[in-house]
Amino acid sequence: MTARVPGSKSITNRALLLAAAATGTTRLRAPLVSDDTLAFRTALTGLGVRITETGDAWEVTGTGRGPVSADAADDAGAAVWCADAGTAARFLPPFAATGKGRFVFDGTDQLRARPLRPLADALTALGAEVSTGPGGALPLTVTADGLTGGDITLDSSFSSQYLTGLLLSAPLMSAPLTVRARSLVSRPYIDMTLALMRHFGALTEEHGDGAITVHPGGYTAADLTIEPDASTASYFFAAAAVTGRRVTVPGLGTGSSQGDLGFVEVLRRTGAEVEVTASATTVTGRPDGRLTGGFEVDMGNISDTFMTLAAVAPLADGPVTVTGIGHARLKESDRIGAVARNLRALGIHTEEGPERITVHPGAPRPAEIACHRDHRIAMAFSVLGLRTGGITLDDPACVAKTFPGFHDELRRLFPGAATPQGI
Repeated sequence: MTARVPGSKSITNRALLLAAAATGTTRLRAPLVSDDTLAFRTALTGLGVRITETGDAWEVTGTGRGPVSADAADDAGAAVWCADAGTAARFLPPFAATGKGRFVFDGTDQLRARPLRPLADALTALGAEVSTGPGGALPLTVTADGLTGGDITLDSSFSSQYLTGLLLSAPLMSAPLTVRARSLVSRPYIDMTLALMRHFGALTEEHGDGAITVHPGGYTAADLTIEPDASTASYFFAAAAVTGRRVTVPGLGTGSSQGDLGFVEVLRRTGAEVEVTASATTVTGRPDGRLTGGFEVDMGNISDTFMTLAAVAPLADGPVTVTGIGHARLKESDRIGAVARNLRALGIHTEEGPERITVHPGAPRPAEIACHRDHRIAMAFSVLGLRTGGITLDDPACVAKTFPGFHDELRRLFPGAATPQGI
């Protein structure tokens, strides 16, 4: 079976900003169309970037510089609504800081709960005037007159997105920027960021001590085809493992820039057959859908997929422990706590620590899953629902954040299997 997985959110939103900052017009083919990417696109258009749709592509006419607030003389500043999109709240303030004027970033209550202090401190150190809401979160106001670059140390223990935000806008600064990321999590996302920056013409250097230097010079428009989202693909790969079927995701292969494709190597440890070629990735489950457990795995670099494993871990023949995921408590929800509570509601013995979770084998009983408006919780437990009747999602529509058609695609691929009720 071939799964129709939409484009990568991480690549789409990075490419949108790079195209916006570039000189010329960029054509982004097969971008992800979801709540998060549409919020990011709308925010960019509010900053003066022209984006048009042509068939299955978005054409972005770059400004070649940072944005200029139309309300520069107005104390209120230009309002930028980020909705639920963490990438918008972390990537766009540095972009605004390289421009001129006053910009006020805000979002939903869910986004306001996510920390921004390390980014605000970094922008202040680079010369921007920044203020935040309570607890160093949104709303965040940037009063900008360009950035000169410099040499800073950045706390990256909460999220790699702070570093990505600074790197993406560094070529628009007037001098080189060198960043030393302290306690960096999710390193593969930084590798993705740097690869995309180079695609648009940026000059970057990586030093032996872990520091990264980006030189000024701006970006040049460069067309790009967005590959399927590896995080989203994890649900269909896991579904193949637990149903004993074979699922292929074309366009996601050995050349992928997405670290989350590494999830298939975790599935290999559960006994699934995995094949990764230059053009596609295929996972085949055992005929009886049996999973091998009894192992511990550090998923710190692919933490967006730990919920996929944890949700199906009750079907394994031994305990499964995931470590290195403490930063997942600061995502759309406290993902470790939310997953553990939902598994316990299903009658599964689950233990958690600050940076880990252990799931024991068991027979899940019917229960309602509390999604916490978190798309990944809804999608992960939907996979368990293929083997367990009586699972209900309290907010099935939250999958629209990254894949509005998720439930339809799951039903198309697995028409004879159980699916969560109420969708």
